[in-house]
Amino acid sequence: MIIDTLANSASYHHLSPRFVAGLKWLTQFKPDMPDGRTDIDGDNVFALVQSYETAPADQKKFESHRVYADIQYVAAGTEVIPYAPTSSLTPTMAYDAEKDYLLYTDPATSTPLFLPPGSFAIFLPQDGHKPGCVSGASAKIKKVVIKVRV
Repeated sequence: MIIDTLANSASYHHLSPRFVAGLKWLTQFKPDMPDGRTDIDGDNVFALVQSYETAPADQKKFESHRVYADIQYVAAGTEVIPYAPTSSLTPTMAYDAEKDYLLYTDPATSTPLFLPPGSFAIFLPQDGHKPGCVSGASAKIKKVVIKVRV
């Protein structure tokens, strides 16, 4: 798991060319872009632009992915994403290969990651995360999730 600001994104270009493509796309992102999917490199790297209201953490679920890593970038608003390694999580379902996700019960402890505008978090397959959680009061979020095939 990595957390940083987009201003420092070049520091992560060593991860892989796919991460470079996703991070470079984010530097060109405009917050007025409509919600939906944009292909960056076909199914290898694509962006999911989202707008939503944050909710209390008890209304959200921990998740992880096996095929894709997430670069979760907050363009507007602030959200909290609790993090825990998947080794500390108990699945609540069988892995959904078609949608590439697995959901979990809340662990005994997790680390809250505060993402203000301009920040991003990278979650690899071993990183459980619970996006969309409230930071203080509910807020409108404009967010991009870059899916990077690993």
